[in-house]
Amino acid sequence: MNESPGTHVIADAPRTPGPSGIRASDAEREQAGAVLADALSDGRLDQEEYLGRLDTAYAAKTLGELAELTADLGPAAPIGAAAAAPAAPAQAAGSENIVSVLGSAERKGRWLVEPRTNASTLLGSVVLDMREAVFAQPSVTVQCAVLLGSLEVIVPPGVTVRDRTASVLGCSDVARSDAGGAGGRASVVLTGVTLLGSVSVRTEAPADSPV
Repeated sequence: MNESPGTHVIADAPRTPGPSGIRASDAEREQAGAVLADALSDGRLDQEEYLGRLDTAYAAKTLGELAELTADLGPAAPIGAAAAAPAAPAQAAGSENIVSVLGSAERKGRWLVEPRTNASTLLGSVVLDMREAVFAQPSVTVQCAVLLGSLEVIVPPGVTVRDRTASVLGCSDVARSDAGGAGGRASVVLTGVTLLGSVSVRTEAPADSPV
């Protein structure tokens, strides 16, 4: 097409991707991981589904991919939705989500052990040091999902740990800590699955306890 004198050709402006095509940030992947952990805690996902979706979430490139992973899990704030102030990931009352991907997460010192703790790790490690912790109730549950990683639980003398985990090509060193009986201070029940990873428990007195 011939241009008349004085006419300027304007190049097409770059197309703005739709919401589903926007690149996902690390924070948005973490947000999706928290939604999946809630679904595991509620029983909407089983361990195998959870681990598969978690792996996919941390490899996702766009918000659309993250949305597909959580679309069938009920109403929730859209992944990446803006808010007036940052809000912590939603979680069920009386529960805590601890997620470690390609890194480590730790709880130690004086912290509250909720009735249910969801500990998930992918190519990372989680350490739950309960020696100085406060237990929300006499019996608490740690729901774990360990994929190519490790979970270590440290309890003080008198706390019973019961292993209810399933291990697939992994290892669990919990039996020797299954002590304390009815007279124990508290009990910790480990549930969930370990895939090519490890779960270990050791009993150790708090650092400031008399020898």
